[in-house]
Amino acid sequence: MTPVEPPVVWSLPPADARAGWRALWWSVGPGHELGVMLVQERNLRRSPHARGWAGWYVAAPCDGVLVVVSDGVEHRTPVTGIGAGTQHLAMLSWSRFLLASGRAHRDRNGDWERNAVVYSPGGYPMSHLCIGDDIDYIVTDRDGGIWTSHGDEGIYGDHPASCEGLARWDTDGTHTWSPRRLPVPPLGGSAGATEATVVWLAWYSHEGAFLSRVDPATGDAISYRNPLRGTDGIAVRGTRMLLTHRFHNRPDVPLSRAEFADGAWVITAQEELRLPEPAGMRCVQGRDGVLWLRGGDTWTRVDV
Repeated sequence: MTPVEPPVVWSLPPADARAGWRALWWSVGPGHELGVMLVQERNLRRSPHARGWAGWYVAAPCDGVLVVVSDGVEHRTPVTGIGAGTQHLAMLSWSRFLLASGRAHRDRNGDWERNAVVYSPGGYPMSHLCIGDDIDYIVTDRDGGIWTSHGDEGIYGDHPASCEGLARWDTDGTHTWSPRRLPVPPLGGSAGATEATVVWLAWYSHEGAFLSRVDPATGDAISYRNPLRGTDGIAVRGTRMLLTHRFHNRPDVPLSRAEFADGAWVITAQEELRLPEPAGMRCVQGRDGVLWLRGGDTWTRVDV
């Protein structure tokens, strides 16, 4: 099998790397814009437990730069007040964006501390909110909805909105959706994607892996068996789906193509992608039938 080399969308310029900028969290927005947050290395510390960009973390509040690439045009916005513990970037509608920590804690009064910040298009904090505890994955919809999947510490903890494993929030921090019924209780989330107005969430449990299709207009969720265990990326368009398997620190990425038939998703083909640089944790996102992949400091995309 000859690896396929997907087209490059953007790479961190060498001049930025020489100037001490490190590309950390990233996200693809509702308008298919790529967002990458840059932070100066002097504000970072290195974890001995994770390789690649995921091993860097913000040790104390600092500023950064958000790079947004849309239709080949790059725009940069200075960002103020990036908090220590930040783990997620999510692009929102109307050029806003969200930075979030993975964990939520109670304050001295027993109230849940806010673990996410909505930023204005100009890079300034607009509102602070709590979007649940132990966040595994975040994906946003066209209407500003923030969809989260949660890990076992959130599910078995005492945050009321994390216990179902999947949730939706608005940008005021209001919890607007929980699943009415899932085949089995989730243990954690592994991937997410949008398909027009519909949201797909991949999650796993003691009884296997699942894919849930949620219609925000009705709140209804339909769940299917995931045909690929260890999924860390999905993209969906109609009856076709792309899935990637969890992989670590190599440029060759296994890609599975699946189709929906007779009420189930079935893998129909497998291929291998070769990225310009090694890929690691949190390196795949899906939007409207397009799978975005990060290898090192280079981003590529594959169409369903």
